[in-house]
Amino acid sequence: MKRHRYLLLTAAVASAVFLAACSSDSETATATPAATETAAAVAAYPVEVTDLLGRTVTIESKPEVIVAVSPTSVELVYAVGGKVVGRSSSVTFPADAAAATDIGSAYQPSIETILSLNPDLVIGDSVIHAGPEIRALLEGLPVPVLFAGADSYDDVLTGLRLMGQVLDAPDAAEAQVAEIEAALAAAKAALAGRGVTAVAMIADRDNTLYAAKASSWMGDLLLQLGVTNIAADLPDSGPFPGYATLAPEVLLQADPAFILTITPAPEPAPRLSTLVPQIPPFRGLQAVGSNQVVELPLELFLQAPGPRVVEALQVLAETLGAQ
Repeated sequence: MKRHRYLLLTAAVASAVFLAACSSDSETATATPAATETAAAVAAYPVEVTDLLGRTVTIESKPEVIVAVSPTSVELVYAVGGKVVGRSSSVTFPADAAAATDIGSAYQPSIETILSLNPDLVIGDSVIHAGPEIRALLEGLPVPVLFAGADSYDDVLTGLRLMGQVLDAPDAAEAQVAEIEAALAAAKAALAGRGVTAVAMIADRDNTLYAAKASSWMGDLLLQLGVTNIAADLPDSGPFPGYATLAPEVLLQADPAFILTITPAPEPAPRLSTLVPQIPPFRGLQAVGSNQVVELPLELFLQAPGPRVVEALQVLAETLGAQ
């Protein structure tokens, strides 16, 4: 079951009209070009929005000093033309965000560092911070706090529109949404009629395998593309939300055409894609025999789900279309 899927509420926009009086009694008052431009520049604040945890938040004025507490929330801000002054330590994209102050891990942010930046908006992650502990710390800040993250394709579109609303950039948000929808359509077209079967896996330190279910970010992308995910409906098990423990016999019986691997550990730790073919029972799998055990980029498929879903869809289309 998908987590944190809430419909975005649209705020009403107030319009302003400026009239210039003519100098003659016989002339009719008309709006001047300068006044029209001024009216167009008036932002729609205060604005009431609903974040991805279903919380209603009022934004009194356009945020100028923003702290984003996860890679996904940072990327959502920049995708609509905003910027942050504070970001979590694992953020590597976009490059401009590197100049922002490191406020600590998304899982253990420093509240003191956040407060020292005097933000007028803090953006938490609706997936990472859904639990009560960090969520309560962020909600206790004396500034507006929103939660925006993604564990599904639809969450990305919702998050972009939320940022567009909050940062008075609805056109930029809709442009991003249109680009993402076009990328999905192109990827689906590339795979149409191929009957692709796949499994996406991660492993823990003990090399126990876990497969992405339909309720995970990775699993939802496979679902969106019409790929048959052999782990889509596996029962909940294991410590990782959206991933189920994958018994070797299940993988052997399903024998998917593609095995997609994601390695959370940084190099020089070996990539999971190099380990799977070395496991004796797996050597007879068709994905191993056809060299279709493929390592996927960590950021796109596990660490930072978000607007770069365009790249993720392109990677999947190219990988799974190589059959």
